[in-house]
Amino acid sequence: MRIAYVCADPGIPVFGTKGASLHVRAVVRELRERGHDVHLVCARTGGVAPDDLADLPVHPLPRVRGELTAERERSAQQCDAAVEAVLDDLAPHLVYERYSLWGRTATAWARRHHVPSVLEVNAPLVEEQARHRGLVDREGAETVALDALAAAGTVVCVTDEVRAWARERTPRPHVVHTVSNGVDTDRVRPRHTPPTRSDAERFTVGFVGTLKPWHGVDVLVDAMALLVRRDPTYRLLLVGTGPEHQRLAARVERAGLATYVELTGAVAAEEVPALLHRMDVATAPYPDLPGCYFSPLKVYEYLAAGLPVVASEVGVLPELLEHGRLGELAAPGDAHDLAAAIERLRADDVRRAQLRGRTRAVAETHDWAHVVERILVLSEQEAVHVVA
Repeated sequence: MRIAYVCADPGIPVFGTKGASLHVRAVVRELRERGHDVHLVCARTGGVAPDDLADLPVHPLPRVRGELTAERERSAQQCDAAVEAVLDDLAPHLVYERYSLWGRTATAWARRHHVPSVLEVNAPLVEEQARHRGLVDREGAETVALDALAAAGTVVCVTDEVRAWARERTPRPHVVHTVSNGVDTDRVRPRHTPPTRSDAERFTVGFVGTLKPWHGVDVLVDAMALLVRRDPTYRLLLVGTGPEHQRLAARVERAGLATYVELTGAVAAEEVPALLHRMDVATAPYPDLPGCYFSPLKVYEYLAAGLPVVASEVGVLPELLEHGRLGELAAPGDAHDLAAAIERLRADDVRRAQLRGRTRAVAETHDWAHVVERILVLSEQEAVHVVA
């Protein structure tokens, strides 16, 4: 079966290091693993394809130009309109689109040609864009979302919160489902050495992800300052880069933590497993975000690596961590509570050893193979309802 995977979002370099980039590649890999002829239609590649995707047919869309202005929004719409000609040439049997702020051409094409389609929704992008980056034509973006959702054969959302947002915007809410994010459990595995003892000369707390304001890494740095003050054997490993990198580096310096904190900068996906193996506890220190809707890839990777997790008690995180069975939950934005949760895990050698098996077992149920299989099954079930 020929599948067109469409990503018209100029903010996602499909061969880059962002979480969204990893997500795109993971789904494409699984579709190819099942023997499908996958074609990637994208607004931005962001680099060279990894070796295992070197033969993937890539159909680049017109470059989106301009800054965060009306001009850029118009350019993004022109980029999306170019999807139609690509799909005309490919004549796919299934259209799989990652929802983008101005993307509606792919699902419309599929419905017009009686071809099954999947619209994957990872965030309520209209609200996200307006809140964090600026949105000139909000009404237009809402219309695009309505059109894309109405035309899609199947809509899959990463959390129930995103599903609720999507269902409010479609006349066919029954085709909207929740399918959480996944992880490559072959790529990410627990380290072979035993968990670090609580009395070890070094105990490493870790974070993986893009350094953005809503990831709460500033609170993690503050928690680290509290920990080091009581016990200088603590270390912090921050994996990734982003708009907060310089500000966080300055915060580390001001707190006198330069010898205790390592900021790796941008790393390739294949380097992440080895960095996870250096961690003894992994963190997701999100602040108290209104309408928290995300399904963080980092936490699935932590679990696959057999790591105990300390996460803020927001969004899907309490459920994902089985309300503390797979780690510790901390009050969002509270450095003292975060530090105390980390200390509790360090102090309990037996629990951390037990958590390695528990977290890994849960991660295996979220392997990308299971995620993509569920999406394809849902698509097949809805395919009979494709209307002329």
